[in-house]
Amino acid sequence: MDVLRRLGHALDRPGFPWKRLIVTFQIAQYVFEGFLSLRQYKILQQTRPPKTLEGEVDQETFDKSQAYGKAKAQFGFISGVYSQIQNFGTIYYDLLPRLWDLTGDWLVRYLPKGFTGEITHTLIFFFTYNLITTITNLPVAYYSTFVLEEKFGFNKSTVKLWVTDLLKGQALGIALGTPLLSAFLAIVQKTGNSFFYYLFLFGISVQLFGITIYPIAILPLFNKLSPLKEGDLKTGVEALAKRLDFPLKQLFVIDGSRRSAHSNAYFYGLPWKKHIVIYDTLIEKSETEEVVAVLSHELGHWSLSHTTKLFGIAQFHMFYIFALFSVFINNRSLYQSFGFHKEFPIIIGFILFSEALAPMDMVIKLLMNVLSRKFEFEADEFAVKLGYSTELAKSLIKLQIQNLSTMDADWMYASYHFSHPILPERLGALGWSGKDKTADPKAMNVEKPGVVTGREL
Repeated sequence: MDVLRRLGHALDRPGFPWKRLIVTFQIAQYVFEGFLSLRQYKILQQTRPPKTLEGEVDQETFDKSQAYGKAKAQFGFISGVYSQIQNFGTIYYDLLPRLWDLTGDWLVRYLPKGFTGEITHTLIFFFTYNLITTITNLPVAYYSTFVLEEKFGFNKSTVKLWVTDLLKGQALGIALGTPLLSAFLAIVQKTGNSFFYYLFLFGISVQLFGITIYPIAILPLFNKLSPLKEGDLKTGVEALAKRLDFPLKQLFVIDGSRRSAHSNAYFYGLPWKKHIVIYDTLIEKSETEEVVAVLSHELGHWSLSHTTKLFGIAQFHMFYIFALFSVFINNRSLYQSFGFHKEFPIIIGFILFSEALAPMDMVIKLLMNVLSRKFEFEADEFAVKLGYSTELAKSLIKLQIQNLSTMDADWMYASYHFSHPILPERLGALGWSGKDKTADPKAMNVEKPGVVTGREL
């Protein structure tokens, strides 16, 4: 506590140019990520697939994958510029203090005196700000879904469904955000300088609550979960779960095809009660043994305690965030640098603190991706030891083709952005060298550096 208090006093220096420093961080991050994107764009201009994939991916599929990658990269550049314009406009024109004052006026004019405290003011400010950002980002979201994804055959949504999802998301944000944000602010207000301990415990409680309520009340608002029908696939998955002592409670199929042609599978739940969810697109486009092989990889994460380790790291990171926030929450120079001279709202302090922490977040993101790639190789090795080497390799190739995932990647871009190895890295680690070649478990090399796709698999 004393260390944090002294650090807080040291950083609260009148006249310190926090705004200039944070804007410099943002520009530096944008330039750095743009540099990485240019390196990756050169890879996307290659005309031949990597040697590992030459016998697995035909030229037409490779060309389409490269075109998809380039289209996403170009869109990312334009949307990135648009985002930077929004950020700089918000900072330059002091839109945060202006919006805070405006919502404060609404509070005084339209609500009873009993609702004029900081918590009510923050809720009105937060949801107004969220609505504004949602509206300003609508063109980007619409283009991504109905132009980019549509062009390459992935979008299965309709404008009506897209708008419905958007409205549901806003309503859900208000329904859940109101009590959560109110509790967050109340804890900070009532627990003094040690508030971060209580926020940490509150955060853990929220996560456990979310794990419990998400499949029951939230997921059904957007997707339909149906029990997996009796058959070879259900028998195979249940046998795999029993073999690993995985606490399987239910097997579901999710109607992912309602919105997208992409495929995946995942599990969720409390430690003693797990549920497996398989995308209908994965079942439709894969053999039964290939789906089981995909799940053997996923359950490998559970068996090797990857999920537990990542959960533990996430809790440490949350505590570290809240503890550092206690250093900045009373930093008047930070507030004043961004136009808050009379009021120092907690939510504004957290927003500005998050911006100041961005450089550290970049480092943490890099380290987490390194760890995640290591875990992915280990989960692949786990599946190989279960006897699913060939099926896993075939399934990975099919998913690569179906999702038009990145066939190759620049090492710097991959290290920073990707949490999963790309296909050539994974096939190389599996020892795969052709459709009739069975991967050798001894060929697995989990220490091999890898690059990754955006898949969860």
